[in-house]
Amino acid sequence: MAKNLLIVESPAKAKTIEGYLGKDFLVKSSYGHIRDLVKTDDAIDVNNNFNQKYEVPADKKSLVSELKKLAKEAETVWLASDEDREGEAISWHLFETLGLKEDKTKRIVFHEITKPAILKAIENPRQINYNLVNAQQARRVLDRLVGFELSPVLWRKVKPSLSAGRVQSVAVRLIVEREREINKFKATAAYKVTAIFSTGKQKELFRAELPERFEEEAAATKFLEDCKKAVYQIASLETRPTKRSPAPPFTTSTLQQEASRKLGYSVSRTMSIAQKLYEHGHITYMRTDSVNLSDTALNAASAEINSAYGSKYHQLRKFKTKAAGAQEAHEAIRPTYFEQHTIEGDASEKRLYDLIWKRAIASQMSEAQFEKTTAKITITGRTENFVANGEVMKFDGFLKVYMESTDEETEASVDEDNANAILPPLAQGQTLTAQEIKATERFSRPPARYTEASLVKKLEELGIGRPSTYAPTISTVQNRGYVVKEEREGKQRQFNQLTLVSGELKKEVKTETTGAEKGKLFPTDIGAVVNDFLVQYFKGIVDYHFTASVEKQFDEIAHGLKEWTEMLKSFYSPFHQEVETTIQTAEKARGERDLGVDPESGKRVSVRIGRFGPFVQIGDTPENEGEEKPRFASLRSGQMIETISLEEALELFKLPKKVGSYEDKDMTVAIGRFGPYIRHNSAFYSLPKGLDPHDVTEEQAIEIIEDKRKKDSEKLIKVFEENPEVKILNGRWGPYIEFGKQNVKIPKGKEPKDLTFEEVKALAEAAEKEPKKGGKKFAAKKK
Repeated sequence: MAKNLLIVESPAKAKTIEGYLGKDFLVKSSYGHIRDLVKTDDAIDVNNNFNQKYEVPADKKSLVSELKKLAKEAETVWLASDEDREGEAISWHLFETLGLKEDKTKRIVFHEITKPAILKAIENPRQINYNLVNAQQARRVLDRLVGFELSPVLWRKVKPSLSAGRVQSVAVRLIVEREREINKFKATAAYKVTAIFSTGKQKELFRAELPERFEEEAAATKFLEDCKKAVYQIASLETRPTKRSPAPPFTTSTLQQEASRKLGYSVSRTMSIAQKLYEHGHITYMRTDSVNLSDTALNAASAEINSAYGSKYHQLRKFKTKAAGAQEAHEAIRPTYFEQHTIEGDASEKRLYDLIWKRAIASQMSEAQFEKTTAKITITGRTENFVANGEVMKFDGFLKVYMESTDEETEASVDEDNANAILPPLAQGQTLTAQEIKATERFSRPPARYTEASLVKKLEELGIGRPSTYAPTISTVQNRGYVVKEEREGKQRQFNQLTLVSGELKKEVKTETTGAEKGKLFPTDIGAVVNDFLVQYFKGIVDYHFTASVEKQFDEIAHGLKEWTEMLKSFYSPFHQEVETTIQTAEKARGERDLGVDPESGKRVSVRIGRFGPFVQIGDTPENEGEEKPRFASLRSGQMIETISLEEALELFKLPKKVGSYEDKDMTVAIGRFGPYIRHNSAFYSLPKGLDPHDVTEEQAIEIIEDKRKKDSEKLIKVFEENPEVKILNGRWGPYIEFGKQNVKIPKGKEPKDLTFEEVKALAEAAEKEPKKGGKKFAAKKK
């Protein structure tokens, strides 16, 4: 038996570390937390210093038994969970649950899984840091109390099965408020003027722009008319050197943002891949808000840059973390071995590692050097000047490896007018020829909707959440149905373009697509209603400053500056009182909105949240029996209670509608409880995701019917004349018998197509008598 038992969080990490330690060490995984708060509402005793009641979940009991046995047999138990608060809490839970003794238990931490780091940690053990444990407990208890007390209020006052969370509710508020800003936004137009000038020499053309914009078409037209006879001269020419510095190495937040921009990864996917890279020893710990690099890392980066690119590309930099309340002194995310330009792994692991390697190595490289030229061009008869910018790279420096992206790049398509091209040789006083001058109508942009990455950036700016909470927060708001990440098609918009060429002025009306969105976060109707309810009755929970101050208090607990139960008391008492008052006094929230009157029936048209989502209603609920009932229609994808118009609402009542006929039978499109469908010859065919039921054509309907029939025929193995409801089908887990409403497993060794009706019937009867078991593959009754 090994003298030392070392416990880590994940099996992948255990496997990597076991290779670094000798036969005296047995490395085991706890598979994350081994216990959690009980699910019942007595998990936290608010009247007894917030004492918690924990339990080991059923799927961890055998693991805990094994770890207890191994811990008893070992001389020393090493707790090697992650170095953040969550990791410290896991070590504490292990210590408590396994019944460990202080004198034979050692806590070690490391921020990279390399042999030197592991051996150094073994040489420098410490005790469990209870300040960190208390900070994690405070967060866990506070979030449980908020969730357990707020959720029932939402069930009663908004809609059953809803839930609320402290940080998640703030994230939803940000998205709801941004959507409302966009809805209120009124675009204004102005004319942007650009020109293409020639020096007179062949191919020496360059672009210039007028810094001012004209608000009226008449003013833009007058400018171009004045340009017909104008002379253009270079009034000033300024050339100056400029430099560009690299970004610091990645923190959790900046990695999530850049992986979204450059690789298109969701926040949760980035963290999942980074976790694998860390566990396999490729990168340092991936939950950090530090931009610091250790001396070892700085020396390794220097050696690699000098070796791969030469000494002129190296420039030592020490970045300092600016974030207030930055957590424990971690390093930034970096490769563990700078000489490894690439790694073994799947494509996504290689791509993320490449990003991390480039960002870290670039942070220690020389500035990029440019020569920037600005030319001002006068126009006779006008006071305005055209301005041309040119840029020449003199030394690439860190740009040889990496260039940071920005959110602005992803918001707007690259505008060629703004590109810093290389200017031809120019001289002050030189006369130019205008080849073409354009005045293009351009519209102001509304605020940008959040992407997952820009939402993380905003939460970090506000001081809300920490590296470990960003990914779960963003996943939770989507899983709860408060926010959706979608692509939306843009709308066509016309704009004017005035062009002056060869002394002739012409006007064109052109079309552009505006408002197209990709991978943006939209609030759902239920998200907006829940947000408004919380803002009205629980302002503290969704207040940005309050939530940030709670995070600061967690940090103070982690540093031993605040007593965690006192912090909870100061929060819980007023919060609990708000819950009690709201249950008694608050009105039910439905997000109801009157749209107007139906011109056909003269009845009121309204829209609100219902049990199965948002819907439009024509007419009011009758007070007496026999009165006409109202009509209902579900909203289409992309429509919202706050913005739907009366005309759009009335359009929804055009379903069910006939879309054509097939095999001499009508095809009708409608929306049911389980979504949109086509009805044909008493059979129902679900519409594929993304196909709007209002837009279905006859050809599409036939294709959907044929596809379903083809899949059904491939699924069918055998039918029986004795009973047409009995079939042998090919299912997800292999062949099975469908006997009326009963699904029956086929015993091993039986050939499905050879089964007789009598054998099938016997198997069904035997299955009916068996005690029912829960399971994924077969249920006693079809749902």
